[in-house]
Amino acid sequence: MLPLSLRQLQVFESVARHLSHSRAAAELYLSQPAISMQIKQVEQISGLAMFEQVGKKLFLTEAGRELLHYSRAIMQQMQELESVLGEMRGLERGHLNIAVVSTANYFMPQLLAKFIQTHANIQVSLHVANRDAVLRELTDNLADFAIMGLPAEDGEMDAHPFMENPLVIIAAPNHTLAGRSQITPGELVGETFLLREQGSGTRRVIERYFAKHRLPLPRSMEMDTNEAIKQSVQAGIGLGIISLHAIELELETARLRVLDVQGFPILRNWHIVHRKNKRLSLAAQAFVQFLLTEATSLTPLATLA
Repeated sequence: MLPLSLRQLQVFESVARHLSHSRAAAELYLSQPAISMQIKQVEQISGLAMFEQVGKKLFLTEAGRELLHYSRAIMQQMQELESVLGEMRGLERGHLNIAVVSTANYFMPQLLAKFIQTHANIQVSLHVANRDAVLRELTDNLADFAIMGLPAEDGEMDAHPFMENPLVIIAAPNHTLAGRSQITPGELVGETFLLREQGSGTRRVIERYFAKHRLPLPRSMEMDTNEAIKQSVQAGIGLGIISLHAIELELETARLRVLDVQGFPILRNWHIVHRKNKRLSLAAQAFVQFLLTEATSLTPLATLA
């Protein structure tokens, strides 16, 4: 079998990631016929079909999933090689792919802007998703780093805390508990909580909080974004648990209140997470060091004073 070229692997990886010839063509600045020709050559060289089409949808075959795994590994090694050669030339340059959970997006753009100002030769891509999707990007080697509150628990990742993440319970300003002091856990049992999806960090915190106090979990409604939670809390539908980083504007404009609940705020940490077997380039090392030294200035606990 003739070896596949790096260009063919790049085209295949893009089509497999998007499951679309047209999106891959736009990403790689190629025509759709050129994309189709490269995929056809990949299948001819391998002797296996990499995709199957059902209706208008494209799906990976078992062979396609295997090739995608190795394509990503090879592309990552080529990026690392480029970084190593750049370092040998004394250059601090490279490209960082960073995935962040949605709550971290309230402060990451501010940090990235400052990082880019002092590291102009480093290109940064930012992708925002929920925790499960961010972990998948790390596992699939699509992201160099992830920013999240609750690190992965599979032993395959290294996590470095870099900033406090205070979690608070919020209510509408006219809620009956707003303005009360030292609210007990028992007083919350009858309330409705607006929570993120199963597996989210804030949902786990509230579940552990009531379990610790041997109380039943209050009735809840599931929301898929922090914005939905904030809007619903403002409308008086229920209470929410959220990072203090996500509500600074609402507190300034008095659209939300932080409740004085016993045991809150719960102080967790934001973590920068990467695969254990990943070689950190100079650009990646610069980003980690930047977070460890600069991010603490954004801790918003003063807003509760």
